Amino acid sequence: MTDNPPLLDRRETVARLLRDRGDLLVVTGLGSATYDVAAAGDDPRNFYLWGAMGGTAALALGLALAQPNRPVVAITGDGDMLMGMGTLATIGAKQPANLSVVVLDNERYGETGAQPTAIAHGVNLTGVARACGLDAPEDIRDMNAVGTLAERLHRTDGPLFANIKIDARDYPRVLPARDGPWLRSRFREAVLGNAP
Repeated sequence: MTDNPPLLDRRETVARLLRDRGDLLVVTGLGSATYDVAAAGDDPRNFYLWGAMGGTAALALGLALAQPNRPVVAITGDGDMLMGMGTLATIGAKQPANLSVVVLDNERYGETGAQPTAIAHGVNLTGVARACGLDAPEDIRDMNAVGTLAERLHRTDGPLFANIKIDARDYPRVLPARDGPWLRSRFREAVLGNAP
């Protein structure tokens, strides 16, 4: 574990991030990130990425490039981000101004038994994001900083990376729909209207 233990309540943090979401498009990582976003309120502009570990930031990048006038946020866990860490380099190279990547970092693989991630052994995702050319403030450890981050998700001066230190508690699962084709169609209609 790192010297500073994770402090923030995951559910409260995600609810605060999405409270005034406006036209924000949200892509969630598998497991806890999906449950937390669903708990904050199901919305057709949420794309729940079931079972695609490591793909959350990549999908959000594609969406941000396809919808450059809409703010896009990937909300995922540290295990997912570690698996897809190469995407940070692509985001840095493409520099999509409307993309934010938010990592809920409890230093654990929550879906497979709470084994420690590489973060618990000293890997610094914020440092990696900075090295890839993303705006990456210091790890977030208090709700005031979460509020500031929530406001920044709507700006177009990105790409932005935020690593939020959260507790490792197990929360009740709030399960949104798992039907991939239906979720895709719902999300597409929310983004594009009825266009084919």
